[in-house]
Amino acid sequence: MRILITNDDGVHAEGLFRLHQALREVAKVTVVAPERPRSACGHSITLHKPLRLNEVRLADGSPAWACSGTPADCVTLGVLDVLAENPPDILFSGINNGPNLGWDLSYSGTVAGALEGAMLGVPSVAISVAWRFRIVGAEEDADVPPLDFRFAAEFARTLVDQLVEDPLPPHTLLNVNVPFREPRGVQATHQGVRRYPAKLESRRDPRGQRYFWIGGDDPVDVHEPGSDVNAIHEGCISVTPVQLYMTDQPLLERLRRRYSG
Repeated sequence: MRILITNDDGVHAEGLFRLHQALREVAKVTVVAPERPRSACGHSITLHKPLRLNEVRLADGSPAWACSGTPADCVTLGVLDVLAENPPDILFSGINNGPNLGWDLSYSGTVAGALEGAMLGVPSVAISVAWRFRIVGAEEDADVPPLDFRFAAEFARTLVDQLVEDPLPPHTLLNVNVPFREPRGVQATHQGVRRYPAKLESRRDPRGQRYFWIGGDDPVDVHEPGSDVNAIHEGCISVTPVQLYMTDQPLLERLRRRYSG
């Protein structure tokens, strides 16, 4: 069993290290990850400059590859170069420091890494810890424990056996979110709604030129039963199947009827 790991928090992120520790017990693991944090880069790829790979060491001395590009770039280089002679059986992207729920998927570099894997024909999983996410019935935020990747790493390990026994359909990935507290269960979910009210700050540099910071207020979550957002709100692990096929089928049928005449 060969597993490729990437992320968007950077090759030296703790979440990636904990994932590597968990998966190396059941597979031969190769890490190709960005040399620096690339959060919210989406599914971007690098076309305007060369990409570079440098061998580095993780905290325990394990070898890894640091890539100058995005998570999607890392996966491309991992599959087509680093592991070209022995392609990976599974790809994991994560463990991300923070949730990737609802509309986060459009921005997420973590999910983009898994999307790129699915495009290349590798069964792929994006996995994140929903840190500081309000859980119904749990203590208030003041009692939030330190960030702990243990539950996500343990669940990732169980997913390896599941993916071997029940392979994903082609061009499909799993987007997994794990609560920061001990999970109350696992739910198969659909993508929910999590949006960020737009926020733009305009400032001036010492020369009087304007520059901008794009930010956002706290996300607005819709707690729809069966959604990934609601599962985390209930303290459960959310497992959402995501496919590359993005066509709105009902609207397509309406448009076909409109233009058929």
